[in-house]
Amino acid sequence: MIEVGQTAPNILLETDTGEDFDLAAHRGQKIVLYFYPRADTPGCTVEACEFRDNREIAKKALVVGVSPDTPNAQAKFKSKFDLNFTLLADADKKAATDYGLLKEKNMYGKKVMGVERTTYIIDEQGKIAHIFPKVKPEGHAAEVLAAL
Repeated sequence: MIEVGQTAPNILLETDTGEDFDLAAHRGQKIVLYFYPRADTPGCTVEACEFRDNREIAKKALVVGVSPDTPNAQAKFKSKFDLNFTLLADADKKAATDYGLLKEKNMYGKKVMGVERTTYIIDEQGKIAHIFPKVKPEGHAAEVLAAL
């Protein structure tokens, strides 16, 4: 389980543009790292659009979204909603597993393993400064801004 004060586990994933992303390469700046279950679904769209529309967050931190989608699915999601931040493709769910976010969920009566919607604020030294567990998409960007 990830806790406040811990060094954030590094993430090496492909972005929505097909480039490599290395979380450790962004030391020295604050990061809002948010995990969401699936691109272009209702809750995930609300959350992403709130981050897009809250320009103050982008002035204070680098926003990065992570879901178990492919780079192509992330690119389509980003383009469709004109998102102004990087999306990472965690198709093998390695990052979600490293952050302890792969949880059993109940989908239409079936038990499946899915990503628990969670946001981390990572400080300039690469330490976890704040954790938002089990996020509700509506109003979340305002919570993040208040914590920044």
